[in-house]
Order: sequence, then C-alpha cells, then structure tokens
Amino acid sequence: MNPVPADNGDREAAAHAVRDVIELLEVLWNKGRDITTTAPVSSSQLRVLYVLHGAQGINLRTLGEVLGSAPSSVSRMCDRLHALGFIERSLSSASRRELELRLSGKGESYLKELRARRESALLEVISDMTRTDRAALEKGLSGFREAVENTSPTGERAPRDTVETA
Repeated sequence: MNPVPADNGDREAAAHAVRDVIELLEVLWNKGRDITTTAPVSSSQLRVLYVLHGAQGINLRTLGEVLGSAPSSVSRMCDRLHALGFIERSLSSASRRELELRLSGKGESYLKELRARRESALLEVISDMTRTDRAALEKGLSGFREAVENTSPTGERAPRDTVETA
C-alpha cells in the first residue's frame, strides 16, 4: 500500500507545472526544428535508441518490456533503425535463439549530436535563470527522474530497497 501525501493540492500543482514545462519544451523543440529535429527517426524509434544507449546487448523481448510495446512493433522499429545503420544485431552469447541489440557507432554519434543540439537550445533558456533557480530546477528534476524510475509502466510504485526518513 502506498502512502498518500497529506496535501493533494501540492501534488496537483506539481503535475500542472511539469505538464506546462513539457509543453514549453515541445514549443522550444518545434520553434527550432532545424536545431533540434530528430529526423530521420520517429519519437518512438528515438526511445529505442535511448534505451539501447543505457542497456547495450538487450534482446527484443526485454526491449519491448521496457518500452511497454508489442513485440511486433519493437521488431519493426528495430528493422528500420538497423536499415538506417543506427543499431546492430548479433547472436546472444546466452542463447542462439536470441538476438542482442546494440547501438552502432552511427547510432551513438546520432544521439550525441542530437543531445548536443538540444542542450544548446536549453542552455540558451537556462542561462537567463538565476543561480538559485537553476539549483532548484536541478534538484526538482532529479527528484522527478527518481520518481519516474521508481514507477512501473503500469503506474504502480516499484518496491524500494531503502527506507526513507524525514
């Protein structure tokens, strides 16, 4: 059973603030499409690249579980990314019936360049913030990321290994 925060208003205010920031980021990405375009990959394929960047050598089944996508969809996305030269497939050392997926050098370079372009666009905005606001942003986003990582794809809280204290 998950504890419910005493003040749902704070939770709702935070959710609205995050939504607003996401919408602003979408505007920022679209405003400078030439700077931040993800072409030639779709946003779904980009998620595959992000996952592979953090988990080199996973199989299609595991990738599908992480993405919360059907195996057929994941397979088609990987086919397209392989055709672009962004991922490599190899036989698994654990099972000859499985393929391991990895980012290729071209895929690594693509992500590095995309992230650099996006960071540049973000730095332009963040540079107008005060040092205090930047520190608060970093702290808040770290907490948000941790909460996302501790939540399963179904929206349930993942079990925690540590006990939190106030």
